Amino acid sequence: MKALFLIAARGGSKGVPRKNLRKISGLSLVGYKAISARKSRYCSRLIISSDDTEIQAEARSHGTEVPFTRPAELATDTAQSSAVITHAMEWIEREGRERYDAVMLLEPSSPFARSADYDAALDMLAARNANAVVGVRRVEAGTDVIGIMDADGRLTSVVDKLHAVRRKTGHRQLREPEYTMNGALYAFRWEYFKRHGWIYQDRLGVFGYVMDRFHSIEIDELPDLAWAEFLVANGYIQLGEWGLSV
Repeated sequence: MKALFLIAARGGSKGVPRKNLRKISGLSLVGYKAISARKSRYCSRLIISSDDTEIQAEARSHGTEVPFTRPAELATDTAQSSAVITHAMEWIEREGRERYDAVMLLEPSSPFARSADYDAALDMLAARNANAVVGVRRVEAGTDVIGIMDADGRLTSVVDKLHAVRRKTGHRQLREPEYTMNGALYAFRWEYFKRHGWIYQDRLGVFGYVMDRFHSIEIDELPDLAWAEFLVANGYIQLGEWGLSV
């Protein structure tokens, strides 16, 4: 399977300014993604989509191609990732006259995915005849204890769910484990995305690749960086994949 690995990294970030260039144990978030991507046996080509020259230079220093600069309208807070993917794929087809079997979309804000994770996800894409495989983690709190509060602060929506679960199982802990996307990897077939322009179009053909909660960490706010440094310093995350030691 020929796979295009695509790092998506814009320059702007409200939660963590210059987030994609922030470092954990001396390596930038972009660097984490680039190094692990290049080690995947499925990585036929590694490129970055970015509007920022400093991010482009950082990616290039880790062996990533910078074939184009992302248009400004695709680098705003409201720009959709699907539009970013479409732009990259269309550029590759038009300028490079190439197509791939699959795309592996990588976001630097989830830095700790390993090459083995990418390989396993793409193995799953092939073995399950899936249209997409996305990285997921198990959630600590299930949807039976998540809901909205009304204007007066009532938790009626949550209480109703708890009543329904209790009637069904007799015990809340018997619920099935639930998962959410962790942002670490998104693998999908080239032609499938070209047809639909959305990863989740096929409700029966999208599979989850489960990762542990430490390698699923996402950097959305400044405390997340401190948490990541703590996990590394205390051995919960090993950095051999990236040629680093603590």
